[in-house]
Amino acid sequence: MRLITATGLTLQQAGKTVMRNVDMHIDRGEIVTLVGPNGSGKSTLIKGLIGALPPAEGKVDTLRGLRIGYVPQSLHMDGLLPLTVARFLCLPHRHSADAMRRALSEAGVPDLGQSQMRTLSGGQFQRVLLARALLMAPDLLILDEATQGLDQPGAAAFYRQIADVRTQLGCAVLMVSHDLHVVMAASDRVLCLNGHVCCEGTPDVVQDAPEYRALFGSGTQGAFALYRHDHDHHHGHDEHDHA
Repeated sequence: MRLITATGLTLQQAGKTVMRNVDMHIDRGEIVTLVGPNGSGKSTLIKGLIGALPPAEGKVDTLRGLRIGYVPQSLHMDGLLPLTVARFLCLPHRHSADAMRRALSEAGVPDLGQSQMRTLSGGQFQRVLLARALLMAPDLLILDEATQGLDQPGAAAFYRQIADVRTQLGCAVLMVSHDLHVVMAASDRVLCLNGHVCCEGTPDVVQDAPEYRALFGSGTQGAFALYRHDHDHHHGHDEHDHA
């Protein structure tokens, strides 16, 4: 089932064209990743896809009633404010204790409900943000640089959690990331952006594309292969889900 389709989408910010002539789609259950250098229009494209930025040209068709969960890069919080994780999850909408327990469990942090937000590690904090997005029961989960500030093992663990969430909930995932080797291995499809779509396809296809290598070189391949092995080892049992 197609959740979002962009056709000839051109987006402008402050009168300047940031993304031009994008044709893309997101289907239920797939993990799609946007990669590209700084200023290549990744976050602008997300705004266009979710309707936060109107098209200068082209159009975006969205499945009626589409529910979107959003995990931001980070969230600035007043470190002095006493706020438990459970209280935080109820901002701005209250949720049942059951729903919160389930979301925290799906995010991989089942025991954090009564912890203080200010005591969480970076990885725990991002998983709480993920739990908050999962409370929306999303059809589409959007992660905008959601692992910024996490070390490489922390980022890899977070992406494995995302793969598990996709398997459990059947939602689609749209990610923006700089963690090339990690995120490539976690994706079904990758779009490489630089003001337009330079290349797209499965991770193996994109990392061999001349346009991708021109932007990123081929230096990520060693780490990519290493993570790929680790990822396949963890997720070999998921392959039948795509049949």
